[in-house]
Amino acid sequence: MSKILTVLLFTFILFSEVSAKAFEDTYKIGAGDKLQISVYGEDDLSIDELYISNGGRFEYPYLGQLHALNKTPEQLRKEIVKGLKGDYLIDPKVRVSVIGFRSIYVNGEVKKPGGYEYQPGLTVDKAIALAGGFTDRAARSKVYIAQSGSEDSKSRVKLSNKVMPGDIIIIDQSFF
Repeated sequence: MSKILTVLLFTFILFSEVSAKAFEDTYKIGAGDKLQISVYGEDDLSIDELYISNGGRFEYPYLGQLHALNKTPEQLRKEIVKGLKGDYLIDPKVRVSVIGFRSIYVNGEVKKPGGYEYQPGLTVDKAIALAGGFTDRAARSKVYIAQSGSEDSKSRVKLSNKVMPGDIIIIDQSFF
């Protein structure tokens, strides 16, 4: 019995790491995210917490202004490595991590509408639970998402749909 539990635990951990890696490979940095930039052995080039503003630019030592918006953490890492390599360091070891995601918003017929911290793996039903659940007047079949970066368009979704950072969830009112 303990071997089965060990195998299941190992499988879960492996799947979680693969899922997190896949998410980070496709995740685009946006305004409101918090990043951590680490350069091995170079404390003066490492940044513990970097808030990405609406402009998406930040000042980085020796390289000046860098633009992070709509780049993956890996793309930003490669840009920093390219800038540091040669003139400043021989073989820089750089890691860019997202340590805080921009908020999601839940509006409409929920008990506590507002902004909530995004967590990887968040679904519409979990986001609604964060907002205190549906009100008595909520139309549970009329749930929409306006995705971050899209212009005034919202699409009807199921409660099991994934939510991304910056998304706005809207729950309509029922007429009955």
